[in-house]
Parts: sequence; structure tokens; C-alpha cells
Amino acid sequence: MKYLLRPLFFLTLLTLTGCLDENSKDSLDEQHTYTTDRDVYVNAVATLYNYIGSDKDSEGLQGTYRGVYDYNTFTTDEAIIPVRGGDWYDGGFWADLYTHNWAEDSKPLYDTWKYLYKVIVFSNDALTTIDKHKQLLTDEQYKAYRAEVRAIRALYYYYLMDMFGNIPLVTTADESTENVEQASRPEVYRFIVKELQEVTPLLPTGHSNLLGKNYGRVTRSVANFLLAKLMLNGEVYSDADWTDNQQPNGKQTYFTINGQQMNIWQACKYYCDELTADGFTLAADYLSNFSVNNENSPENIFTIPLDKHLYKSQFQYLFRSRHYSHGGAFGTGSENGACATISTVKTFGYGTSNVDKRYAYNLYSDTVRVDGNIIYLENGKPLVYMPLAVELNLTNSPYIKTAGARMAKYEVDRNAFNDGKSPDNDIVLFRYADVLLMKAEAAVRNGENGNTELNLVRSRSGMGNRTATLDNILAERLMELMWEGWRRNDLIRFNRFHQSYDLRTAPATEADRHTIVFPIPSRALDLNEKLKQNKGYQR
Repeated sequence: MKYLLRPLFFLTLLTLTGCLDENSKDSLDEQHTYTTDRDVYVNAVATLYNYIGSDKDSEGLQGTYRGVYDYNTFTTDEAIIPVRGGDWYDGGFWADLYTHNWAEDSKPLYDTWKYLYKVIVFSNDALTTIDKHKQLLTDEQYKAYRAEVRAIRALYYYYLMDMFGNIPLVTTADESTENVEQASRPEVYRFIVKELQEVTPLLPTGHSNLLGKNYGRVTRSVANFLLAKLMLNGEVYSDADWTDNQQPNGKQTYFTINGQQMNIWQACKYYCDELTADGFTLAADYLSNFSVNNENSPENIFTIPLDKHLYKSQFQYLFRSRHYSHGGAFGTGSENGACATISTVKTFGYGTSNVDKRYAYNLYSDTVRVDGNIIYLENGKPLVYMPLAVELNLTNSPYIKTAGARMAKYEVDRNAFNDGKSPDNDIVLFRYADVLLMKAEAAVRNGENGNTELNLVRSRSGMGNRTATLDNILAERLMELMWEGWRRNDLIRFNRFHQSYDLRTAPATEADRHTIVFPIPSRALDLNEKLKQNKGYQR
């Protein structure tokens, strides 16, 4: 069993931090806890990894409901959770996500904000703890521990800045999110880049997704991926006012890397090349990246480690998507909710003679079979998913329970716990195929040729070559990265998020692009009178 191979690092993490609550640092007896360098690492650094995944709504970077993943997926043309009669209305929450009808007083939005800042606050506490117990560490350890914590903090600031734009920038344990003034998005952006550039040389080398001492950690490769993503979205993140229909020019937005000035497209390519040099390659088998035992993938860069015997973190998305009879055939539960949009299945070529091979990898469609056997409904008819029958509200549809192609991609763990929500598949956050597509896009945006990288990704799945145009790259990102949580980020960068698509008709009020960031939650505004609401929202 794979959990027996997991490093002492994570077994210690489980033992010392697995049952601690959010106020755990207050309950630790420092006189007895911090006596060795290992104590400092486990209790100040390793504890932060407890929060990458979760089993609670609005917490974890992926795997749970109503958090980072859902706000970046079900707000786009990729996927939808339709109302299915008495199911999935939930006060209009899912429909509001899809139609961009954000509620400033939304509890899930505020809970997501709190989750992201919680880890930042804990990171600041960790830096203070490392400083306090510096005498237990060598100089090399001191620098390395601080670098890892700063990289984790930068990761969480990335998600906050991407989702909310102008946010409080809290960098010490003495500061509080309730009394700090807002920093502009470009200021936060530059801060994140600077932090990652400074700490990357001090981070551990090796692949974070592989079993061993670096498993699950923010390594040098993870930082390089994040830097590539920051550069690719540099036009968006450098924009102080995204509602004025003006945006910085990427060819004229510069960073200094190793003493050399580069525009953001050149910088993106640089960091992508760093990941190639780190030894990442495309897996020969696309689906092996998402198998039950996917820790040996040559392609996965950063994952959320899952093990039903060790960790509380869950992966709930397959459970949420499949029809009840479909889940039952696997011996798991299901909620019959999430599905692909009509525009998504058409992008894959569904209904044509040239369907992309990744359609079957990512989606359950048409007559459903498990182990070669047709699945039947209670009425005795076969279960047939109807990809083109999706509506925002299916209550009066004859396909109320069967409309929409459903999430596949991840291999089903037949031995999963919690009705299938606690499998052993590690959740993929960063992947090398994305690196190749980022490099192709950066090249095209810089007036260069991105064909090689685009077609490396396509050929792995047995698809023919295409010219690397921006439209082709955006379509490729949908097909290659389906269900991986990047679609909102992509649509904003391509200036399409605020426009009409699929079943969504954008209102005239959205023409100013204010919805490319979410509103600052009203509860956060109530707690900190120095905060100002993002433009386009009520306060």
C-alpha cells in the first residue's frame, strides 16, 4: 500500500498536527515542542501543508465544494451545475456562479477569503517562530525554512490576488487583516513575484509529486511553475483599474531575471524552460496522471497528497458529478450534479466525425457502462447521459437527471472511503502539459512561433497538428486541462470571461469587466473599515 512508503516527514506531520485546530499554535508548549531543528520544521513549516487540501466546504485549494476550485470552474464556459428539479438549487448559488451574479454577503465567498488568509496568517506566525528558535538551526536550515514558508505564503497570495484583486498585504505576525490598508493588485503582484524570485534558489530541488522527502512540498519546481503562471497573466495582474478598458502591454511589462531584463512573455518562457530543465516530461499515457496511484507521474508538478488511511483531505468532484446509478455501479455514492457545458463538448468535437480523443478521457457520455456492463435506471432503461440537453434549469426537461456529460478523468478508486470522496488519487494542481501550453501562448503573444509546444501536447493524445494561434491555444487548454480548475484564469486573460458564452448572456452592466474579480466579501469590509469594495460592486 502506498501509504507505507510515505516519508517520515508526512507521518510526523500527521502525528503532530493532524488533529490540531486552527488555533493550534496557542496550544503548543513551546518549551517542550521546540528543542531540535526537526521540531521547528515540523511545527512551523510542515504544519502549513495541512491546509493545501481539506474535507471542509470552502477550504483547500481543490477537492471540496464552494471554494477556490468552484469559483474558478463553475463561473466559466467549461462546466455547470444545473438545477435538477429539487436538486442543486441551493438558494440559487450554482446558477449565480454561472451567471456572474455574485453576492457580496455570500458566506462561501467569505469562507474562501478566510481560508486563504488563515494560511497566510499561519505563515507569518511560522516565520516568527523560525526567527525565535533560530539558535536551533544552522544558517542553511534557517534560510531554507524561511524560504519554504515564504513560498507557501506567496502561493496563497497568488490565489487571493487572482480572485479578489486589491487585497490587504499582511507580511508579519504583528499585523492583522482587520486593520491593514488594501494594496493595489499590481503591488501585490510585484510582491508575489519578488518573494518567489528571492526564495526559489533556497527551495528544495526534486519533484514534489514523487514519494520521498519532497513529497507534497513547495519545491523549486512548484515556484517556477507559479512564476510562469504569474508572467503569463502579467497584463491582467499589472492592471490597476480593470474597468477602464485599458490594459498594460505585455511586450512592455518587464521583470529582471538573473540580471537580465525580460518582458513577461519572455519571462514566462524562461520559467517554462526551467521546468523542462528540472526533468518534467509528458507522461506517455494521459490518464496515468490521474490514476489511483499517480505519485510516479513524470508530468505532475504539484499535487495534494491523498491517502484514505492517513489524511482527512477529500476529493469530492467525481462524487458530485455522476448519476446515482452510475456511482452505485462503482460501489460509491454520487450526487448527480456537475456536467460539461454544451460549448465544451462541441469544442471537443462531440457529434462530429473528428472527436478529440481526450473527450472520452475527461467525460462520461451517452450510454454508460461500468466494467463493460450497461448501467440501468430504476425504470429499467439504460443510463444515457445527454451532452447537448443541458439547460441552466432542467426542472421541466425530460432529461432532468441525465442531461450533461459528466466528470471522468480521475480513475475511480474502488476501495475509497466516504462513498468515494476519500480515494488515493493525489489531486493534480500543476502539470507539465500546462507548462508547454503556457510557453506556446507566451511565444505567440510575443510574435513568435508556438507550434512545437502546442503539438507536443496534442500528439501525446494522438491528435493531429494545429497552428498555434491564440484561439487554438484557448481551445487546447480546455480540452487538455478539463476539470483542473484553470478556466476562469484563462478566459480572463483572453478577455472573454465577462462576455456571453454558452447558456450565459452577459448583461450590459458587465461590459466594464468588473466581474473579472470577485467582490470583497461584505463581512471583510465590516471588520476592516480601511478596505474599499472593488469597482462595479455596491460599496
